[in-house]
Formats: sequence, structure tokens, C-alpha cells
Amino acid sequence: MIDKALIGIYLRGVAMGAADVVPGVSGGTIAFITGIYDQLLDSIKSINPHNVQLIFKEGVKPFWRAVNGNFLTALMLGILTSILSFAQLISYLLEHHPLMIWSFFFGLIAASAVHISKQVKGWGWLNGLLFIMGALIAYGFTEIKPSELAATPLLVFFAGSIAICAMILPGVSGSFLLVLMGLYGHILSAVKDFNLILIGAFAAGCGIGILSFAHILSWLLSKFHNQTMSLLTGFLLGSLNLVWPWKQTLSTYTNSKGKELALEQQNILPQDFTLLTGQPSYVTACVILAVVAVFVVMILEKFGTKKAKSS
Repeated sequence: MIDKALIGIYLRGVAMGAADVVPGVSGGTIAFITGIYDQLLDSIKSINPHNVQLIFKEGVKPFWRAVNGNFLTALMLGILTSILSFAQLISYLLEHHPLMIWSFFFGLIAASAVHISKQVKGWGWLNGLLFIMGALIAYGFTEIKPSELAATPLLVFFAGSIAICAMILPGVSGSFLLVLMGLYGHILSAVKDFNLILIGAFAAGCGIGILSFAHILSWLLSKFHNQTMSLLTGFLLGSLNLVWPWKQTLSTYTNSKGKELALEQQNILPQDFTLLTGQPSYVTACVILAVVAVFVVMILEKFGTKKAKSS
């Protein structure tokens, strides 16, 4: 008989994977909103030398229970399913319908910022300062011009270890860090082309990074919960600069594959977008999609709250 709880975990993994494919959207935010964030961190932390020794001392089953194996497996299967499925779709949508897809992401992030801010119990001067710092830091990162690095297995390994730390942080996008390093397109292409060498190097980096960072993040949330949430709320707000749909490209560069990409962009108003580019701004459709995204987050929030109460 199929376990309904594991199906729910799998579907959350699908949502997290879809979010992690997109620059500016965090899978950690999805985990937080859907009420499995603490369980995710605790499960990752449980993969440690002490529990690994259980395999040799008591067998696989005690180890599997100790690391919450069913939960992690169902979640990872959902994430992998989503990444392998959505890599092609997201690439297509970003190329052919960028205004629509970025508007949807803008609504997702804005609503997520509101949700994360609700977790702060008391907005004193310190939390307010951390919120402003987070917003300024995230905004500053979105203004950095992306670099273009050669996608060697070693570099992809290190990129994976850095990106995964952001991917499990609510409000910080690992995909965006890959954009800044100039490796986002390479990783997406590796997934689409099933390049096992680069995929393996990236996965190994993610594994090392997440096992190390989960302990740090868990400690921060247990000791400085309000301060951490204030900072993460700022990160979300500042990252909205990246996903504003209407942009004017000021300069371009040619990547290693000979494709021309935007190097420097500035946000503009929808009416200016039409005048400067000669393309329709699709304001009504974009606003509708942003509102739909807000409702999606509200539904996920209710679902996560209901799960937390039942637990």
C-alpha cells in the first residue's frame, strides 16, 4: 500500500526541484512554506559518522531509521524528477515567454518574503537592521555582472558545494549564484544533455556542501531564530530586483558556446519596455500571473500549517 505521507513529501520535492531550477527562487523557501524545513535539516544532520557506523554494527535498517531514509529518499526523488523534467520546460519558457515566467517568479518571491517575515517574533532594532542588511546584500548581488567560467568537473564540484548551501536557505537562490559564476547555463545544459561527468561532479559537490552547511544553519536557527529570519526576509526582498520582468539590456557578451547573453541590464517600467524594445509588455497577463503566484504561496502556507498542526 502506498504511503500517502511519502507521496506528500515527494510532491514537495517536485516543488523544491522546480524552484531550484530557477535563478532567484529557492527550494529552501518551498520547504519552509510547506512545513518540512525542520525535518529536512534534522534528516540531513543525521547523516553523520556515528549513524553511518550503524550499518556495520546493527545493519542497514537501523541506519535507515536513524537518518529518516524514507523521507530523504521520497524528497530527493521528487527533486530529481522535477529537475530532469523542468530543465527543458524552464529553458523554453525563459527563452520564449520571459515576461510571463519572471512575473510569476516575482509573485512567488514577494509572497514568500511576507511568509518568512511572519516567523520573526518581535521586530526590534537589531532585527530591523539585519533585514535592511539582507536586502542591501541581496540587491548588491543582483547588480553584479555575471562571469563566464569554463565548466571543468573540479569547478562544477566547487560550484555545487556553494550553490547547495543557498538552495536550502529560505530566500537565497543557488541557481542565482550559478548565474553569477557563469555556470548556470552549463549546469542546465548538462542536465538536458545528460552529461554524467558534470552531473556527477555537481551532485558530489552538493552532497559535501549540504552535509556541512546543514549543521551551521540548524545552529543559527536554534540560537538566533528571529535574527536569521530577519536577514532571510531581507534577502528575499532584495532579490526581487533580479526577477523584475521588464528590463532593458545595456550590454551583452558571448559565452563559451557562442551564444549572446545579457551582461548589464536595468529595470524599467512596462510602458518604457514597449517604447525601448518595440515588444508588447503584456502587463495584464503578467499581473495576473504574479497574483496567481501569491495565491500558490498562500495555499502552500495553509498546507504547511495544517501539516505542522497534525504533526
